[in-house]
Parts: sequence; C-alpha cells; structure tokens
Amino acid sequence: MIRVENLSKKFGELTVLKNINLDINKGEVISIIGPSGTGKSTFLRCLNLLETPTGGKIFIDEIDILDKETNVPKIRQRMGMVFQSFNIFSHLTVLENLTIGPIKLLEIKKEDAEKKAMELLHMVGLAEKAESFTDQLSGGQKQRVAIARCLSMEPDIILFDEPTSALDPTMVSEVLAVIRRLAKEGMTMAIVTHEMDFARDVSNRVIYMSEGSIYEDGPPEQIFENPLREKTKAFINRIRSLNYYIGSVGFDLYAMNAEIQHFCEKHVIAKKTIRNVQLVIEELLVLHNSTTDEIDVDLTLSYSEKQDRLQIVFISSDEEGNLLEKTYEDEIGLAIIKNYTEDVEYERIKGKNKLSLFMKQ
Repeated sequence: MIRVENLSKKFGELTVLKNINLDINKGEVISIIGPSGTGKSTFLRCLNLLETPTGGKIFIDEIDILDKETNVPKIRQRMGMVFQSFNIFSHLTVLENLTIGPIKLLEIKKEDAEKKAMELLHMVGLAEKAESFTDQLSGGQKQRVAIARCLSMEPDIILFDEPTSALDPTMVSEVLAVIRRLAKEGMTMAIVTHEMDFARDVSNRVIYMSEGSIYEDGPPEQIFENPLREKTKAFINRIRSLNYYIGSVGFDLYAMNAEIQHFCEKHVIAKKTIRNVQLVIEELLVLHNSTTDEIDVDLTLSYSEKQDRLQIVFISSDEEGNLLEKTYEDEIGLAIIKNYTEDVEYERIKGKNKLSLFMKQ
C-alpha cells in the first residue's frame, strides 16, 4: 500500500532522514519506536507531505506522490493523520469538527455527514459530547475526537504521531483502546509511539529508528524479546529499567519517588505496588545509612512484562555483608522489606554489596 525508496530529508545542513526504505502492506499496523530526535515524526510528516522530502520516492498504491503531475490533495485525503496536540477546531462543536471536512472536501450532504459523524462518535464513546465545544473536553476526549474526525474522511491509512504523549497517564488507555479497535478492524496504520507495551500488543511489525535511519525492523517478539542489533538491545533494556544514583544523605527523596511512580505507571503497575516499592527502597536506605556515614548507592528498578515481575537492585559500597541479615536496634524496616518482597538475592561484586529484591504483586 505504501512503498518508500531511499527517502531522505534535510533541514539546511542538518540531515534528519537518510536512505529510508520501507513497505507497508494493506491492513498492517506498524509501530515506530526509538530515542527522541531520530526522525520518527519527520518520517510520518514526509509520508503525508506535510514535509517535502529532500530525496527519494514515496508510492501510495503505485502512485508516486512526489511526481509533479500527482494530485496531492486527493492522495492526502486517503491518508489521515492524528497529531499529539489534537489540532481540532476550538470554535466548532465536536459534531461540527467531524462534518466540516466531509461537507467541504468530499461534498457529502450535511445530513449524511452528521449521520456518519454520530456513528463515529458512538464508536469512540463520545456520542453524548456531540454538541460540546472542545474546551469542555478532557485531553483523552479531545484525542478521541481527533481520531473520529480523521475517520470521517474515510482514509485508507492513518498515521499517528505520538497520540498519547500530551495526555495525563489516566487518559492514555482510553485513546489506545480506540486504536486497538481500529487495528482489529483491519485499518492500515503507522504509529510513532513511546508506549512500548501497546506497540508490542497492537503491531504486526515494529521499526526501531536510530540517527535518521531504520536500524531494525521485525515482528514485536523479535524487537522486544530478542533484538538482533546492539542499539535496539540497549534501548529496550533502558526503557524497561529506571536507574538512580544516590551520593549524599541530602538527596532529593521526592524527586526519586516521582521517577519511581512515573516508571511504574508507564508499565501499568498498581498504585498499591508502587507505594510498596517506594517504602522498600526508603527502608533499604535507612538501613544502609545506619551502617555508614557515607552514602554511595546505585539503584535500579526493572520490570519484566513476560514474568510480570518488579525487581529492585540495590548496590552499595558499605562494608561486606548482606544488609538484611545484620542486627538493628529497630527492626521495623527489616519487617517492611520482608513483608513486601517475595525473594531476595545477595552477592558481593567488585568490592560492593548487591541486593536483588523481587516485589510481591
């Protein structure tokens, strides 16, 4: 359905995309992942000609959309795009947002456009908001309106540019649920996303981009469980773990707990478990501080989706010995740690103590 050959894009002297080759078949759902600044969004904008490529070719059903003779507006109608910032009209009602395009561009009768719009609003769960203005909606609702508006133009392909990045975590799932439904119905989609679990669940293929190029392309099982290339491996490991260094007694506990909460929410960890993780780490630090005047701790929190397991790795440079097997005047902290963990492993590595704790879920 889409064929990209040797696509490149420069902004002045800056090369953003280089030598991209990709086929997207009808009904495929492709997720595009990778670090910020690797050209993911620019690639989508080039597909829709919101950015003009510097070189290469893009074919939609064998039509070269970069050819001067091509009717670009007509081709663009076949390819909808949903942006992270919604881009819906604030001066129009929800219903009017969905009907203005079909009436003006597709020349559909107003009654037919409104009937179709209501069907789409029912599909995204917003039929009761048809007469509301967009400033009366939550971020998640606005993004669902944006998806419904895109569908009102009856596209063959939808491009999603980080559709949940501007949303509160509590609203992400409602938007992803709509995209999952479209995937089940066979809509061809390319999705730039930072929601890794979603990318694995919904995609036929996952593309990892690095430095403006497609670095690895494969099924979700390969990319997330057994990536073939080093940069992909490093990226997947990094997004599945939180690393935090504590080098002084006066470290910012609130900042650490906020990062822990954000990491856990990203992996849809229950609030009770998040609080337990924070408690266990705080108590580990209290025990550590009671044995030394200096603090030198490397903390790693990681999540295995396959095992549905949270692991805390606590590496400290205090005297040799398992922190959890020492004697303390107040053993409440020890009791809290043992109560919230199901397994603990200890080893001495390169002059440091390493504790691995597996949380109860």
